[in-house]
Parts: sequence; C-alpha cells; structure tokens
Amino acid sequence: MRLIFTADDFGLHASVNEAVEQAHTQGVLTAASLMVGAPGMAQAVAIARANPTLAVGLHVVLTDGVPVLPAARIPSLTQKNGRFRDDMASLGLLLALSREARAEMLAEIRAQLALFVETGLVADHVNAHKHYHLHPLIGAALIQVAAGAGIKAWRLPAEAGGSRIQNKWCDVMRRRGAPWGLAAPDRIAGLRWSGAFTAERLLEALPRTPPGVTEFYFHPATRNDVPGGAQGYRYTEELAALIDPRVIEAVAGIPRGGYADMLGRHDRIAVART
Repeated sequence: MRLIFTADDFGLHASVNEAVEQAHTQGVLTAASLMVGAPGMAQAVAIARANPTLAVGLHVVLTDGVPVLPAARIPSLTQKNGRFRDDMASLGLLLALSREARAEMLAEIRAQLALFVETGLVADHVNAHKHYHLHPLIGAALIQVAAGAGIKAWRLPAEAGGSRIQNKWCDVMRRRGAPWGLAAPDRIAGLRWSGAFTAERLLEALPRTPPGVTEFYFHPATRNDVPGGAQGYRYTEELAALIDPRVIEAVAGIPRGGYADMLGRHDRIAVART
C-alpha cells in the first residue's frame, strides 16, 4: 500500500496556503495542486520552495476562476466579467462543436503550464479544477500538454463505491494517457466527501484501503469562509483531519509521498515550455 495525501486549490487564498503548509509540516499531507492564476499564487510558490518535500502539481482551471490569458483572447471560455464560464455542460458542448473554442482551451492550458514553469518548481502531477479533464476533449488536450512538458502523472477520480460510469470512463482515460507516459493512482478517496472529509471519515477509510496506490484528496484551509471558495465546504475540518494525531499514527510506517514517488515515476524531469 502506498498513499498520496493531496490538497487542491493551492494558491486560491492565504488561508488555503497556510493550511497546506501546516498540514504538510505538522500532519500527513504530501502533495498540493497549484492554481497558477489564483490570487494567492505567489505565496503558495514561496511555501512550496520553503518545503521541498511537498510535491506540487498543476491544477488547471477552466471554470469557476480567472484565466491566465486575457479574456479577449479566449472569448469562448469567458464571461463578460472576465472570469471563466461556470456552465460546464454548455461549455463542454461548445468545445465539441467549435474548433475555435478548442484552440482557445488549448492555449489557456499551455499558458497556465508556462506560468508553472516560471516558478522553477518541478511538476509532480497535473489535474483540473472540478475534474473538468474528464471531458474527453479537455482530457486529450491535457494529455498532449502534460506529455510534451515531461509531466509523468495525473489524477483520475475513480473511487471505490463511486459512480460506475465515471469509474469506467476513468479506465478509458487511463488507457489513453498511458502511451503518453502519464500514470495515475489506482484509485481516489474523498470524492464523495468533497468539502467534508473529516478525521472520522478518514480514520474509517484508511483500514479499508486496498493494496496499490491510493490518493486521498482534501480542501484544507484555516477558515471556512474562503474568498473564492466553495459554499458549505468544511475547510477547517479537512485541515483538522490532516493533522489529527490519530491519523498520523494510523499512517505511520505506510509509504506516502507525491505522485512521482508513489507511482515510481522517478524519471520525471522539470517541465519545459511547450
């Protein structure tokens, strides 16, 4: 058994960044996914540089956030206020119908990767906000960009007891990513409890974890009213789970780390511009 404990939305706000650092230095957190266009990005990068044992990946944002490129360059993806569109289903259909929209989407993903490259950090993994990379065209673009940059791992949100359709689709995505050198953990845990992955739920899940590589993913923060965050998320309880002494004791002796370490992707290289 090998475990990855990941925090999403790294860079969203100072309260998230502080929780990531605390959960890594005082708890079990091993990885974080960075939003390069978010307001707290600079602080997040400083924290990552100060904590080299924290594996940092790219959290691609194409909805519910602010783009890296000027909104005028990607009109298919954005609203009048300059933010990304939030109607994921309609945007997904547009991507299927419009070559221009697909080109804009690819350009934005590349721009976000370029910003990550400028940080000097090594990309441990890649995924997308709200798991939008499960859209086949977004997933294909992410595979292309990640592989071209030397990224070796990504998240596929297949969870035991979760949606059979989603899990089957994750199997398809796994097969599509493999020829490009992208590996994924065997499963994810915490999807059904997004925003409410408490210590009690984590302590219940750990003994039931099967062999292989499992990613437990969280949204920790030092406050529940995170600006730009999700309504109703129990951010502070998720932080508490990651630093709970019972959890620390439960994982003692179990290999845990970032994607590259747990998936054996030690041949990873610093990402290059694409």
